[in-house]
Amino acid sequence: AMQYEYIKLPKNIFVDAEEANRMNDKDVLIITTGSQGEPSSALFRMAIGEHRHIKIKPTDLIVLSARAIPGNEGSISGMLNYLQRAGARVANDRDIHVSGHGSMEEQKLMLRLTNPKFFLPIHGEYNHIMKHRETAIACGVPERNILLMADGDCMEVSSKMMRKSKTVKTGKTYIDNQNNHQIEDDIVIDRQKMASEGMVVLVAQVSTADSRLLSKPLVTSFGLVADRNDKAFAAEMEDVLEHFLLNLKPGLIENPKALENDLRQVVRKHIYRKMKKYPLIVPHVFIM
Repeated sequence: AMQYEYIKLPKNIFVDAEEANRMNDKDVLIITTGSQGEPSSALFRMAIGEHRHIKIKPTDLIVLSARAIPGNEGSISGMLNYLQRAGARVANDRDIHVSGHGSMEEQKLMLRLTNPKFFLPIHGEYNHIMKHRETAIACGVPERNILLMADGDCMEVSSKMMRKSKTVKTGKTYIDNQNNHQIEDDIVIDRQKMASEGMVVLVAQVSTADSRLLSKPLVTSFGLVADRNDKAFAAEMEDVLEHFLLNLKPGLIENPKALENDLRQVVRKHIYRKMKKYPLIVPHVFIM
């Protein structure tokens, strides 16, 4: 702001962070990052006492001049709790908010000043982009020359035209922290499912002659039942397996893969009815 002369202040009023501790508190104003409660921001590190130079004191006043971006409310609330536990006063009333975005009238002014032939609104949610499109139409931009983009859309622009040329894949890319290789989406989904719903492994030997169990099945569960309930759960799964085999579809015994898929669905439905969980089911059926 000073470089472009939006504000004019004497240079000697600026000090390094380590110097601030040696000055009278009432003479120090700190402008810092962290209005959205970002864990790596300076304000958050001050709040939890991990900033190298600045420590929050009971005489401090923290002014948050930004509203919470949707989704950040929890992070901001947590940071405010830390600040207030450290004794600071916090001012975050709506009337001190300073918007970082242009208003509709400012958007209209920019459109009238530039008089664009083509217009591509890009910022915000889809409803914000649609509203910006309406503003452009009201300012004289031809509707056919306004395009709306989604994540991954690529635009081709020249002096005579603007069009969508192609779409590329976007989204999260997961990297394994052990070998720095990309993890495929299905692996991530399996890991998330195991973490939230648990996992059940069923191993059974089945007679090809009469579709009966040849031995007691091995049932192992992870993250689903407490250790003290393992035996009862295994017995329950054995009952489910026996009932499944008694009502086996004709010819299914000759197709182990299809049999395992059907068993997976039966076990999943049974567990959901009892526990309201959809664990990862891994059946291994050996036809003997």
